[in-house]
Amino acid sequence: MESIWIEYGWTLLVLIGLEGLLSADNALVLAVIAKHLPGDQKNRAINYGVMLAFIFRFSAIFAISFLANVWQVQAIGAAYLIYLGMKHVLGSNKEDDENTVLSKGSGFWPTVAKLGLADVAFAIDSILAAVALAIALPETPLPAFGGMDGAKFAIVVFAGIAGLILIKYAATWFVRLLNDRPGLETTAYLIVAWVGVKLAVITLAHEDVGVLPHEFPHGITWTAVFWSVLLSTAIGGWFLSGRKE
Repeated sequence: MESIWIEYGWTLLVLIGLEGLLSADNALVLAVIAKHLPGDQKNRAINYGVMLAFIFRFSAIFAISFLANVWQVQAIGAAYLIYLGMKHVLGSNKEDDENTVLSKGSGFWPTVAKLGLADVAFAIDSILAAVALAIALPETPLPAFGGMDGAKFAIVVFAGIAGLILIKYAATWFVRLLNDRPGLETTAYLIVAWVGVKLAVITLAHEDVGVLPHEFPHGITWTAVFWSVLLSTAIGGWFLSGRKE
């Protein structure tokens, strides 16, 4: 029995590490969506968005077999993030662009709703990965919960909570960083668009779409390409941007 709990502990550590890797780009997207809000509303919006995300992720575990087939959510998320990033990067008048954004339902609560919906698009894939790892674990004496062995359910929930905590603090840090180095804003939007491409790749590899092989989004080739482009963009943007005077 002791060996079973050791296996559960290692799986939990692996899932937390996976969530840590995924939280960086997710958090940057949340920071960019909340960036236009004044003062302390940015952090409040991110906090509310993370709370909504927790409610969704907890509920999603019970409906994972249904959500696994809803590829349209990730397709919409991909289109929105690519649009958001390219609109900023290609926009000719930044001030007019910001005024337009603020005038089109981007107050506090609409922004909170966007933060929650953005996490829906990110969460489906991470929940599926967590459940796939948890299902392979041995059965335990704990009662079933949410259609799963109680211990397996707990592993998925704990990993999800760890991921949301990482996203919350990373997003808050990104907001401060964008305020301190305004030149990073264009870099941030480029990364947001690239994250949209990642969601598009996941959508195209869905079993019901079948444009790309189902294993491609989690394979070594695409993972290496995605992180190489993201890190190159981030490092280049850092050296080309300057601190606020």
